[in-house]
Amino acid sequence: MTHHLFNIVTNKVGYADAILIRGVEPIIGAETMLKRAGKRKTDFSITNGPGKLSNALGIKISHNGMMLDSQSIWIEQGEPLSQRVIKTTRIGVDYAGEDAKLPWRFYIKNNKFVSKY
Repeated sequence: MTHHLFNIVTNKVGYADAILIRGVEPIIGAETMLKRAGKRKTDFSITNGPGKLSNALGIKISHNGMMLDSQSIWIEQGEPLSQRVIKTTRIGVDYAGEDAKLPWRFYIKNNKFVSKY
């Protein structure tokens, strides 16, 4: 099975700066996510990894290059979380040499839907 990942490009066209979204907590649309994941009950495993997250959200190759203010895919303003955000090193980027040690992984403290180390 091919997994499509949810990367948000954070720079101009032609620059590879992006954020990989590795996990989300289902708040709205959990029933649809469960169907896509082939599960009956919501738990952390339906969206706690980049491939599982994209599957649960229905992200496909057709979303590639889409702006985040479309009717198909968007990001909404949520509650401020800065006091609960943990900063650590990234996962699965050993190939990046010294850059693999940069603290560029962020997640909400004690959230069950965070992708595993």
